[in-house]
Amino acid sequence: MGNLLGSWRFKEPSTVEECDSTWGSDSESDEPAGEDDSGISDSVSPAESDRAAGDASPQLTESPQSAPRMKRSFYAARDLYKYRHSYPNYRKSRQPNEYRNLRFYLNKIPLVPDGIYIEEILTKWRGDYDKLEHNHTYIQWLFPLREQGLNFYANELTQEEIKEFQTTREAKRRFLAAYSLMLDFYGIKLLDKSGNVARAPNCQERFQHLNESQHNYLRITRILKSLGELGYEAFKAPLVRLFLEEALCRNTLPNMQHSALEYYVYTIRLPATRRRLLRYARQHYRPAHAFLWGPPPKRRGGGVGGSIGAGSSGIRAPAPTPERQRREEESTTATSASSGIIVSSHDAMMCQELAGGGLKGCAGLGSNMAGLEGALLMVAARADRNEYNDMVPL
Repeated sequence: MGNLLGSWRFKEPSTVEECDSTWGSDSESDEPAGEDDSGISDSVSPAESDRAAGDASPQLTESPQSAPRMKRSFYAARDLYKYRHSYPNYRKSRQPNEYRNLRFYLNKIPLVPDGIYIEEILTKWRGDYDKLEHNHTYIQWLFPLREQGLNFYANELTQEEIKEFQTTREAKRRFLAAYSLMLDFYGIKLLDKSGNVARAPNCQERFQHLNESQHNYLRITRILKSLGELGYEAFKAPLVRLFLEEALCRNTLPNMQHSALEYYVYTIRLPATRRRLLRYARQHYRPAHAFLWGPPPKRRGGGVGGSIGAGSSGIRAPAPTPERQRREEESTTATSASSGIIVSSHDAMMCQELAGGGLKGCAGLGSNMAGLEGALLMVAARADRNEYNDMVPL
């Protein structure tokens, strides 16, 4: 029996729908207004109302037929499914647990390879935006995960280390200081110990930079995941809500729209909180017909699945099997932009990181579209042999 249990593996999802339980037990009207305790609200400000009523951007004139095809990323959905479910097929390292992340936060060891201690980062790097932008080794130490990042000197968190971290006051104090440091870098201020956030005085300059410096979107995904691992799950929703408002309502972060909806929302473990954020996003997303993250349309028989569109003959093709659907998605994901399929900036940045050296042998791919296709194909191949880290987080 022991051998049987030791060899048991969790059956991993093979489609986006299997990865996403957000709407699984939900109908559009089954939640009272006060059900969620995330601290976010669906209320619409006057500025948002004006935008919804008066926005005459070219996107609004696009028809569903003329708009480029866009679809959910299976790799993003599966990565975040595994994160939310605590990596069900995670294999415990055989190396001794040295608690290096905790010791770093206790200022006992420096980060590697730069040899910098946490106190120096917290006291001397705040406001040094060039250093925070161009140094790529500190983020894995400031926001550790149970995944390997691009800095292979940084150690993955373990469950034992997480428990110890959450009971160590000094480490938690410095972790919140590091979170505040990065929020300031992005033009945001931490308001209280409940995780509420707001625009900082320097937000205009920093949002402009963030909109153009899209490798930071990978960093934000990592920060959100790390918050959840180290006991600050409640801090995620206020930050994601602010990013959705800036991207969809105020138009200060338009390049972040897809990353916020495809990644940031799905780092949140509570389905009710994800639903509330997605309802808010759907209210402001343009063009409205292109919103991909709402509840699945209901079949006539009461089930959930694809709906019959206007002008349809009413004859429904057989539903693809999960394996067939997965293969079709992998094939579509690897298609170039010439086919009309959108690759999000978040996914493109991930592939460029891989092409630039994140995977051995990818250095020749470059940053052009051919390189992007190659990196996407390598991610697909890599997914078949990796235990749990299908995306390389930054």
